[in-house]
Amino acid sequence: MDNTPLSDALALRATASAFDAQRGKLPVPGDPHRSPDVLAVARQISELGKLVTDGDEVLFRAADQDQAPHTARVITNFAAAVEPAGEAASALGAVAHQLAFLNQSESLRDQPDARDARKAAVRVMEEALATAGAALHDGANSLHAASATVSPPSARLQAARSRSATTAHSPGSPLPNVTTAVAAPSDRIARGR
Repeated sequence: MDNTPLSDALALRATASAFDAQRGKLPVPGDPHRSPDVLAVARQISELGKLVTDGDEVLFRAADQDQAPHTARVITNFAAAVEPAGEAASALGAVAHQLAFLNQSESLRDQPDARDARKAAVRVMEEALATAGAALHDGANSLHAASATVSPPSARLQAARSRSATTAHSPGSPLPNVTTAVAAPSDRIARGR
């Protein structure tokens, strides 16, 4: 097994990207293209399970007899990613449960009690989707941060980021390392030719 800091950082980043991709696939109530349905939610629960088990990132590293000094941190971070994946899968299980209820109670939707129960099911589903999204977001952020500690970005990349115009700054604050020129009073008027 290749257990260099770079390869481990790339594996952490790939898993973080998989978390981001799963978050991007979450159903969105009211969106005709990403509306929740039981089959799609069940597939996503299965994909989250595969995300945890197919990679075997913890097992491969823990079983390696020749561990690099950084390997313990990598194992810890991959193991910690199981929790948000499990939380997202559990929340999606609640979504599937509510969707099944909505499908079963479709014929009763005009009855007042059923209408109230269906509204409550939609609220529970929306909260569960928010929980799944937050868990996947937190998991991805944690894995991205872990990859930077295992193999920090190169000095060249860090310099490029510091020069980037896309770096977020608070409105009204000057950019770092930027001096503002103050016009000195002049006796002469400069005219263009």
